[in-house]
Amino acid sequence: MLLRIALAQIAPALGALDDNLARHRELLEEARAGGAGLVVFPELGLTGYQLQDLAAEVAMRLDDPRLASLAAATRGLSAAVSFVEESGDHRLFIAAALMEDGEIRHVHRKVFLPTYGLFDERRFFAPGDVIRATPSRLGVGVGIGVCEDFWHLQTPQLLALDGAQLLLNVSSSPGRDLAARNEVGLGTATSWRTLMRTYAQLTTSFVVFVNRVGVDESVTFWGGSEVIAPSGEPIFSAPLFDEGLYQVDVNLEDVRRERIALPLLRDERLELQARELQRIIAERAGIATDSTADQDAEPGLDVAPAPARSDVETSPAPAEPAAESGQEPISLRARRR
Repeated sequence: MLLRIALAQIAPALGALDDNLARHRELLEEARAGGAGLVVFPELGLTGYQLQDLAAEVAMRLDDPRLASLAAATRGLSAAVSFVEESGDHRLFIAAALMEDGEIRHVHRKVFLPTYGLFDERRFFAPGDVIRATPSRLGVGVGIGVCEDFWHLQTPQLLALDGAQLLLNVSSSPGRDLAARNEVGLGTATSWRTLMRTYAQLTTSFVVFVNRVGVDESVTFWGGSEVIAPSGEPIFSAPLFDEGLYQVDVNLEDVRRERIALPLLRDERLELQARELQRIIAERAGIATDSTADQDAEPGLDVAPAPARSDVETSPAPAEPAAESGQEPISLRARRR
């Protein structure tokens, strides 16, 4: 089964929700005219990334009529769209929705929020706590992760084990680490490409990575969107920094061929993994003995306190050499505990 995927490598206008909604509709129509069955937009494509205190102003509940209007534009299409979601209890999430045939089929809330370096997401957003694949009109399971989610091994693994054959990562990755020694002269791009190709091969799934371009508040985003085959081989790589709607054809039957030839998912030992994770969680919580902790460590801790100074034995001063004995002086050492 052939599927044409449209990668919407765009530069969203920061905080301009209505303008970005209009741009999404235009690109959906362009993709439809080009024969695409799936359109993938980047992380926070409807709002821009560096929102900070603007996040509450552009947030939408899932019953917002503006989202419903955008979903209506997906009749005959599937589209992954990212926005700020406001929950019923007024928490804000970085979300990505799979819209199909005029409705919202599935919503993923970003699970891992980077709060290091130039990232400060945990200050403004709540983390999601569900990682699930979803059936789709495309005839295959779809799994969605948002940017940092794919820097954690469990995300693509759980999505694939849950039935995804098509893994989507929507991203707003800034360009960092300029270095000619890297594959494409940009360290960030090299890291992402290594990750995506590894995940595609280990999960024997198609991986679609869509990253934005443009500038938000002096932060530059590098694009470089890609489609990776279940074998780990790149099918298409979009140019760095250039905005565009890039269309790529894939054969979904490649998943079947790869999984029969290389049955990695079949051979996963989930019961072993679950058992060992339960042990690790219990040890970290202090309700079971930590097999890797110091012997005298308290429950929940892995390092024992240093002994009191009064318990430490010190070496006595070396004995004076015996006069005219011809013998070597004897030195005393502290007894080892």
